[in-house]
Amino acid sequence: MTRDEQFMQLALAEAQKAAQNGEVPVGCVIVHRDQVIAVGRNRREKGKSALAHAEIVAIRRACRALGGWRLWECELYVTLEPCPMCAGAILNARIPKVVFGAADEKAGAMGSVFDLFSFPLNHKPLVVSGVCAEESKALLQAFFQKLRKRQEKRWKKPTE
Repeated sequence: MTRDEQFMQLALAEAQKAAQNGEVPVGCVIVHRDQVIAVGRNRREKGKSALAHAEIVAIRRACRALGGWRLWECELYVTLEPCPMCAGAILNARIPKVVFGAADEKAGAMGSVFDLFSFPLNHKPLVVSGVCAEESKALLQAFFQKLRKRQEKRWKKPTE
């Protein structure tokens, strides 16, 4: 198992915790000098906040852990390709390396829908995609499949 896969496994564990709490299963881990300094998982439903994405939660925690907003010696591992908001936060935190699992064909801002870092910005992280992609994708698919079944039961009309 590669180093990137090892850290992605930790992000997948966070994603599983998110799913157990009824959240879309996305997990994130931030590493500083080979040590995990912050983890995050989706908390939008529980926190009633559109901002509570796994990456944002982890970035906030990493900034607290290091005592500053520049995460220039860190790597971010996330199970789903970051959205525009999270890609912007990664840019602003100066994170030099981003590793993600599954591509996000609906909202991905690191190559799927568009690539934020293809613009002439002041910071461009190295982006590594597809690490543990199948596991990440399977976790998301299973979550949404269960969600659809619950919704079908709720909306199904009782038979007379």
